[in-house]
Amino acid sequence: MPNIRPILSATIGVGVALALVACGSSGPGAATSSSASMWALTGSDQKTVQNSIDVWNDAHDDQAVKVDFFANDAYKTKVRTAIGAGEGPTFIYGWGGGSLKAYADAGSLEDLSGYLADNPELQDRFLPSVLANGQIDGKTYALPNNRIQPAALYFNKDLFDQIGAQPPKTWDELMALVPRFNAAGIAPISLAGQSKWPDLMWLEILTDRIGGPAVFEKIAAGEGESWSNPAIIEALTKIQDLVQAGGFIKGFSSVAADTSADKALLYTGKAAMLLALGSGYQDTKAGAPAFVAAGKLGYVPFPTVEGGTGDPRDVVGNPSNLWSVNANATVAQKAAAESYLKDGMFTDAFIDDVIASGAVPPVKGIEDKLASSPDKDFLEFTYKLASEAPHFQLSWDQALSPKQADALLTNLDGIFVRGITPQQFVDAMNATL
Repeated sequence: MPNIRPILSATIGVGVALALVACGSSGPGAATSSSASMWALTGSDQKTVQNSIDVWNDAHDDQAVKVDFFANDAYKTKVRTAIGAGEGPTFIYGWGGGSLKAYADAGSLEDLSGYLADNPELQDRFLPSVLANGQIDGKTYALPNNRIQPAALYFNKDLFDQIGAQPPKTWDELMALVPRFNAAGIAPISLAGQSKWPDLMWLEILTDRIGGPAVFEKIAAGEGESWSNPAIIEALTKIQDLVQAGGFIKGFSSVAADTSADKALLYTGKAAMLLALGSGYQDTKAGAPAFVAAGKLGYVPFPTVEGGTGDPRDVVGNPSNLWSVNANATVAQKAAAESYLKDGMFTDAFIDDVIASGAVPPVKGIEDKLASSPDKDFLEFTYKLASEAPHFQLSWDQALSPKQADALLTNLDGIFVRGITPQQFVDAMNATL
């Protein structure tokens, strides 16, 4: 999944940062260069964030927020450089896990524990399992800021009707669909391989289906040779079997997630299936609203794997993205950030915007809102996936240290392009423990 990478040297980063250009800006109000700053991502949440900041700035001239938007990969490069130089925005957008811990350990993030203790109504706003994603060693360094995102298997109903097939419930059924779609001149599965992190969902969910969550728990704990677990080897082998069978669209290594090219391949009829986060629905709705409105986008849980010991109700993905507060911000900027987190984020209007975008906010008491949405079917499907899952695994590239995450994505790319064997992957990853 999208991730923040380790701190680079300031010397290298300055050139990179200057080369990156933001899109979007602060909304109405008195935002200036000394105002609290926010770097957010382009894409499915951009409108929601911009609307929220516009409303906030209109009513809070004295605590205005300046927001700029960046593509995911550009943001990751820019923010790690800025934080490494002791600078960066007031609001730091993140995913939790190893990167959050690295920044917290470096003293780059404000400890929000006392702030939450003083504002118990804010702490009580969020689903506990999602709120926990912003905690490190019992302290809170980040709060949820957007939506619940379990991964699911999306499919184009028209293409399935064309070959007379049903969405797969098992891995064997998925593999059996590959030659049928290829024979019809349709790519079985879309994949944004250029971005690398979409590859990871395949390894995460297959490993869980085969061996359960304990496999990765041992890896995250740093146990020696834990990447050698047979479930990892089997998952990697199944991925390469799928690649060799022609399961993914040709040229997948050139498809980028930032531009939603992988979703476009699905709704334009080039590919039949896509493993994606909840943003897959949002991006498809934004790119092809008529396709979604006509009920042509399907979605099901990831298939089961015969002989696997993992619970088929388990999910992987992002419980929610997060806002942290930069410890190096000024007193006034921190005060503005804390005020916005309490009174500007997840207001009724903010929640309505998230739901209208086709997503489920990580807050309590929204069942009636979900039920009355035009996207009711997908929202309730997503809520059920997340709420009924015995285990919701945070993306591995976030749960691990930044160094391990870099190695993971690089070596997994080697698996997908069949440049290395499963055993070579395992040996390389064991060396990072």
